[in-house]
Amino acid sequence: MATKKMKKISPELQRILDANHHDPFSVLGRHPHGDGEVIRAFMPRAKEVRIVDTKIQLERIGKTDLFQWSGKTNDLPKHYRLAWTDEQQQTHIMHDPYSFEPVLSEYDLHLFGEGKHWHAYHVLGARPLEVDGVEGVVFATWAPNAERISVVGDFNNWDGRCHPMRVRGSTGIWELFIPELSADTLYKFEIRSRIGGQILLKTDPYGRHFELRPGTASIVTADSEYQWNDEAWMEHRQKSDWLHDPMSIYEVHLGSWQLDEQGNFLTYRELAVQLVDYVKELGFTHIELMPITEHPFDGSWGYQTTGYYAPTSRFGAPDDFRYFVDYCHANGIGVMLDWAPGHFPKDAFALAQFDGSALYEHEDPRMGEHKDWGTLIFNYGRNEVRNFLFSSALYWLEEFHLDGLRVDAVASMLYLDYSREEGEWIPNKYGGNENLDAIQFIRQLNEVTHEQHPGSLIMAEESTSWPMVSRPIYLGGLGYSMKWNMGWMNDTLEYISKDPIYRHYHHGMLTFSLLYAFTENFILPFSHDEVVHGKGSMLNKMPGDEWQRFANLRLLYCYMFTHPGKKLLFMGCEFGQGQEWNCNAPLDWHALDYPNHQGIKKLISDLNQLYCKTSAMHRFDFESQGFEWVDCNDAAQSVLSYMRRDGDDIIIVVLNFTPNPREGYRLGVPFEGIYEEIMNTDSEYYGGSNMGNPYKISSDSQAWMNQNHSIVVTLPPLAALVLRKVS
Repeated sequence: MATKKMKKISPELQRILDANHHDPFSVLGRHPHGDGEVIRAFMPRAKEVRIVDTKIQLERIGKTDLFQWSGKTNDLPKHYRLAWTDEQQQTHIMHDPYSFEPVLSEYDLHLFGEGKHWHAYHVLGARPLEVDGVEGVVFATWAPNAERISVVGDFNNWDGRCHPMRVRGSTGIWELFIPELSADTLYKFEIRSRIGGQILLKTDPYGRHFELRPGTASIVTADSEYQWNDEAWMEHRQKSDWLHDPMSIYEVHLGSWQLDEQGNFLTYRELAVQLVDYVKELGFTHIELMPITEHPFDGSWGYQTTGYYAPTSRFGAPDDFRYFVDYCHANGIGVMLDWAPGHFPKDAFALAQFDGSALYEHEDPRMGEHKDWGTLIFNYGRNEVRNFLFSSALYWLEEFHLDGLRVDAVASMLYLDYSREEGEWIPNKYGGNENLDAIQFIRQLNEVTHEQHPGSLIMAEESTSWPMVSRPIYLGGLGYSMKWNMGWMNDTLEYISKDPIYRHYHHGMLTFSLLYAFTENFILPFSHDEVVHGKGSMLNKMPGDEWQRFANLRLLYCYMFTHPGKKLLFMGCEFGQGQEWNCNAPLDWHALDYPNHQGIKKLISDLNQLYCKTSAMHRFDFESQGFEWVDCNDAAQSVLSYMRRDGDDIIIVVLNFTPNPREGYRLGVPFEGIYEEIMNTDSEYYGGSNMGNPYKISSDSQAWMNQNHSIVVTLPPLAALVLRKVS
């Protein structure tokens, strides 16, 4: 029988049966045949197949699931419909997918191959589309080392034999238009690799929506018809002078900020109302979301991304996330997103070994693997990989109106020897440890995003001394809008954690940051990374008894808000949560039943108001004319004093890092006049002892601290004073 079967089935047909044909369109569908034509269809589980509105019945070829008709016909439409009856005697009708011409244009393919198709998500992935008057979905994916790729889903019983795709020449792109499919269809790509013939079942790298985990199927998503209401916001953002505007960011993990009464996640729409109301009350200007790009494992916090184009289904559908952003903008709140182009997880259903080869990642683990995180590193040297990431960044900015992206783990991208021992990395062509491909990618990313979306902000989490991270590319910089000031954060937290009796030995840890404060556009971050993995909460980093811990925290926050740089604070820190962050539980909201925690929250609200409404506090966050020391040398008393200024508009800040009150403390001031205390972190309103300067203070002519005038003030214990000239 086997020999007889081989005589009847040609090699080309056998490849269809074996599901290893790279060009099914050369076999299936309608083709010239002698002086007539032949129509073939491969229909597993079909008992009989015919062409609708004709008398043409396709005959089964042997005992296979291939059906064929040959002859002459003049009235058969180009896109004929097949009717087939299954074993349950149910009849199905569909247009033959193999009667359609390619959909993707040669220009699109060329741009993608060049790495310059900024909107590749319009081409790759799954798109509902009308072709020649027929509704359906066009699927496309990049997999140059595939021998065969099929679209599988509920519509074909996840059978990879049913809908094999066509490859578009040497581009490595495969595509197929499947008629009669629509939005909300579940699908994956079944890939037969040239490497060993292994069969891989993969989600769509360009998928815009995914099943709720643990499911991993992609979901066909139509272009959104969401009606945005943020035109005024977007226009203002494009014209705004963000360098000189206040920016105070509330960092949020949506899955653990708050849960509903049953312990379930809040939806994007519920979060929009509850979170925005809370953030407005506190006075933050922006929300930064830890990655809501789709990810399989809750414990990764979203940083091990499998869906670079999909808001996670944990909180709703893509349009629900659009509503979230729109609602934020309507209430004057910007939205940033953590975005992780530095690495991706090894999950078998996603990008790793996508076509059986190291496609998105490097093949050599010395280049392609982060051992610390158990993840893979993108191959930034491939045009198509860079294009995938460029397009993803633009997708979030364009489709969801995000105001910026915070790029995760930039240091790991820049250095070939990041977290590697000698012999575990490969030097670049010049013998150095710089990742030249990643540098090119970063610069192009910043060029493209800023060009396509003026006013959008791209921020780097970069923890090393790499120069000019936030300087223009034409000057030799990387082109980021801003950079997290990790040095300031580490020095500050180390200093504040010390017992006050020893702080005078470490005074330089506070003053050092001003030696480099204006070399970059810095954000001052107290982020989620500082309150996990045994580091303790911000409150519990503070030394001393309960009163001193709260006083230290209030002092720390005032130092942060008055120091040059934009601000970022992680959720829970704004009310002094006692426990370190747990991603599997909501914040300790019950803490707000207690006055000390209420005081921290009130202080953050007032600091935001002071920072945002006082130009001297924010206008020159990135420029030296906005800062001047009053006295940086009083290490003996652990007192620090400085001015924030906008011309003659000045704010004077005095910080006492000991629990000793200091009465009669003489402080230099630049102008003669009357000064008053506009903030005191020791106020009873915030939970302090209420020592301070309740009355206006007149200057005298005694020169002090290199200033022509001076005032005498009382410094409360472990507290910050903010003073202003009022007349």
